[in-house]
Amino acid sequence: MLHTYDDIPKELQEYVIESILPQYDSFDAAHQRDHAEKVIGESMLLAQHYDVNKAMVYAIAACHDLGLCEGREIHHKISAKIICEDTHLKQWFTENEIGIMADAAEDHRASSHHAPRTIYGKIVAEADRLIDTELVLRRTISYGLSHYPELNKEEHFKRMCEHLYEKYAAGGYLKLWIPESPNALRLSQLRNVIAHPQTLREYFDRLYEEETCSL
Repeated sequence: MLHTYDDIPKELQEYVIESILPQYDSFDAAHQRDHAEKVIGESMLLAQHYDVNKAMVYAIAACHDLGLCEGREIHHKISAKIICEDTHLKQWFTENEIGIMADAAEDHRASSHHAPRTIYGKIVAEADRLIDTELVLRRTISYGLSHYPELNKEEHFKRMCEHLYEKYAAGGYLKLWIPESPNALRLSQLRNVIAHPQTLREYFDRLYEEETCSL
């Protein structure tokens, strides 16, 4: 259940819980409501280290993946568009603040070729990483099963390895932005697993079985 925050307008929290988070229920297994809730929680923790508008951070995190309704490739741009067009947000934010929030949502994508333009973008981008070895592997497998059902087990393993090497291995495109985040240690732990094929295979076999049994 999503944590409530004393320093965030109650009406904004109610709007997020009742109208924003339910939209995640139609997305793939790796981007369900629990993912949005985790990004909100992590964003709020990271925001404590900076002089930022906490309500903006909360809303950005809640809306950051709404663009998945039009596919993964452009979801960051669609999320920004959704934020700009959400008239309800004008109850709590100025046009300038909404513009900053939209930029942050657009900048959060890990494969972006540029650094986030503001601290708000850096916070949600960092929070969205949620680097936990088992969670990353499970989400990668889950995404593969959802989007590539025609692949067999070995092909899913190959796809998982290619994704991990491209994104998380040393030299991968994933970048960390907030020094106060625990992600650096978690990324090191994940890279250690990636560097040991037998360990990676053991993780895959267990998680693949769990994910396929739950389908």
